[in-house]
Amino acid sequence: MLSNENSINRRSDMKIIRFLGVILAGVLMSNCAPLRMATTINNGNINDYQYVFISPTETLTSSAGSLYGGNYGAYGATTTKSVNPSDVIAGILSKEGFIVLPELRPELSDETLIVNYGESGRRNRGLGYTIEVTIQFISARTHTLICSGTAEGQGETEADDIRQAITRSLSAVLAK
Repeated sequence: MLSNENSINRRSDMKIIRFLGVILAGVLMSNCAPLRMATTINNGNINDYQYVFISPTETLTSSAGSLYGGNYGAYGATTTKSVNPSDVIAGILSKEGFIVLPELRPELSDETLIVNYGESGRRNRGLGYTIEVTIQFISARTHTLICSGTAEGQGETEADDIRQAITRSLSAVLAK
């Protein structure tokens, strides 16, 4: 009779272990799921323009840290990073050959794009979350949408998330 109870307890323990394994695998797989594909809207060609005016943005500073204990006390480390979205956008567009204007110039409006940046969402992903950004390119003359790109990013800090999302968004727009 005793061996029968042990057999039942082992089966019960195995069911619990399998259940926990499935839960753990689900968490790990959702954490490793790929970022969503960047999307674009194209109503025109940004290569028809030479100048860009980028709407100013504020600098975001974020931190990530960890704490662990040992025999002689607690230890920790933090990482602080900053990002100014308009600076990242300016760098990428300058590298692509666009001339960044410090202000809108009416005499150049036919060849100028106004670039707007905004955070357009967040999504839980495993043990963290992604930040989604949308970047618009608007004609300075007609104030119509020429194109836009939306992408998400996930890194160690929010600053990393934003930098990665901007890079992915602009890569999608510039690839068209």
